[in-house]
Amino acid sequence: MPGYSGTPLIKKLGITSAMKVQLINAPAEYFDWLHTDIRPQLVRQPDNETPHFVHAFVTSTAQFMAIFKDLIAIYKANPTVIIWVSWYKKSARIITDVTEDTIRHYALQHDLVDVKVCAVSDQWSGLKLVVRKELRNC
Repeated sequence: MPGYSGTPLIKKLGITSAMKVQLINAPAEYFDWLHTDIRPQLVRQPDNETPHFVHAFVTSTAQFMAIFKDLIAIYKANPTVIIWVSWYKKSARIITDVTEDTIRHYALQHDLVDVKVCAVSDQWSGLKLVVRKELRNC
């Protein structure tokens, strides 16, 4: 299990059984990492359903910027959405130009704040983003 806490990934990410979940570019092993089958919770028609939880995996800054346009639409529709963005760890030895700072810097410019970072797998890290508290309708 990645990380040092021993906490199951599904708990670290904050996925509950009541959430509609949208995955973007998730690796095939994602469900194995969770040790829970969340497939019934997946958003089937992203244009017609608003998720409560989104997990996007990016391998380049260009890909992150393209995906972020979709994330903006999601959090405008649901300001309480939880967004995780994952990128390759340096230890994965995969060439990428995206880093935690890339994601954080861009998110902060677009009404999101980072509230948590965690190891998603041996190769992927994740940054949790939420809409700034003063902009949520709660």
